Amino acid sequence: MRSVRARAAIGATLVVAVALVAAGLAVLLVLRANLIDQADLQAEVAAREVAGQVATGTPYDELELDDEEDHPVQVTDEEGRVVIVSKDLRAVTGTGTSGVTPVPSASAGASPSPGEGDGDDDDSADDDEDGSRPGRGEVSSDDPDFSDGAATVDGTTADYRFAAVEATTPDGVTLTVYAGAPLAAEQEAVNTVRGAMLTGLPLLLVVVAGVTWLVTRRALRPVEGIRREMAAITASEDLARRVPEPGSRDEIAALARTTNETLTVLEASVERQRRFVADASHELRSPIASLRTQLEVAEAHPELLDLPGAVADTVRLQVLAADLLLLARLDAGEKPGSATVELGALVREEVSQRTGDRIAVSVEVPQGGAFEVNGSRGQLSRVIGNLLDNAQRHAEGSVAVSVAADGRGVRVEVRDDGAGVPEDERERIFERFVRLDDARSRDDGGAGLGLAIARDVASRHGGTLTVGRAAEGGAAFRLWLPRPA
Repeated sequence: MRSVRARAAIGATLVVAVALVAAGLAVLLVLRANLIDQADLQAEVAAREVAGQVATGTPYDELELDDEEDHPVQVTDEEGRVVIVSKDLRAVTGTGTSGVTPVPSASAGASPSPGEGDGDDDDSADDDEDGSRPGRGEVSSDDPDFSDGAATVDGTTADYRFAAVEATTPDGVTLTVYAGAPLAAEQEAVNTVRGAMLTGLPLLLVVVAGVTWLVTRRALRPVEGIRREMAAITASEDLARRVPEPGSRDEIAALARTTNETLTVLEASVERQRRFVADASHELRSPIASLRTQLEVAEAHPELLDLPGAVADTVRLQVLAADLLLLARLDAGEKPGSATVELGALVREEVSQRTGDRIAVSVEVPQGGAFEVNGSRGQLSRVIGNLLDNAQRHAEGSVAVSVAADGRGVRVEVRDDGAGVPEDERERIFERFVRLDDARSRDDGGAGLGLAIARDVASRHGGTLTVGRAAEGGAAFRLWLPRPA
């Protein structure tokens, strides 16, 4: 039961079994109803034929009772006494009386006595007025009453369907004619169909279970291949491997494609992490080695201590450690927060604190504008600072920063008049530890983390960071952040 194939086979078999049983019962009920309707029709026809003869005044002993074996007939008077029966009828049930011996007057074919006839005339007249009985010499036009019963004809007992039809003789005597139709055909047909269903249903269920098992097994075969390959990838830790993709266009093929896409992203993430660790180690090694050399020299020759150089290396280590810590928090999925930050005020504050820049920064923030966004004030301040640091590093004589509304968000643009960024490098510069050829110097070009941090922070805030060509000829970095909803 833990197997998907077994559960699918059992479930399909149960569903088909319930459906087939319900359909079989419906077929049997409809078949039985149709056959009983046919038997009712036959019994009614036979009863009306005899009733017609009675209504025309045919003497009882001269009535033509055809097909007595198939349609046994019993006629009773108003008091329930048997007046006519088929000659071979020996016993009957379902007609309201089990008698099969006619009363003496009826068996002799005599008519009722005048007194009885007069009384019947009066009753008949009353009945004619309320319409509950047929008139003299008439057969009732009402639907006959039907009942189930049994009859013994010529020594054979069988089930019958009886129809009761009333008729009034010309003398005013009302009789009830019971004629039967055999139910043997109905019973045989129903039993045959039921037997066929009971025989075929188990075989059909076995076929359904087997086909479901095979189809499910065939459908899940690619899943087993995916599972084995994933187990092999986990054991080997080789993220370059991919699971097999079936040629079908079903959900399993989509699962395989999604799995391979996940492996691709995971491989890229692991590779980026490895490269990050290697680059971080490389970047840390240089200032640490330089600082150690200076301290060792100072220990042996105190007069040769390069204190400004040691301080510079320490600052570089501090900045690099802060950058690495921030990247680690971003990679861990740290939420930027939901505080309201006014970007115009934040830009003015950041620029006012940059007293050591070699080029004065021009600020363009419209007066009275509301440039509020949601996020972390510290992280957004870091983004603006990194963009300004990059502009200071490459500018020749001017650096400008502007804030403006842009659709449903706020745009912060930092421009310089430097050499700009080549078009084919405009995405690469946002990768970690990337420095272009003219910024290879670690002293002048930094560690190559500023722009990567800026884009990651922008992305975490639901915004974007792109670079283009500035009107001054250099680079124009455009930070776009959405307004609060």
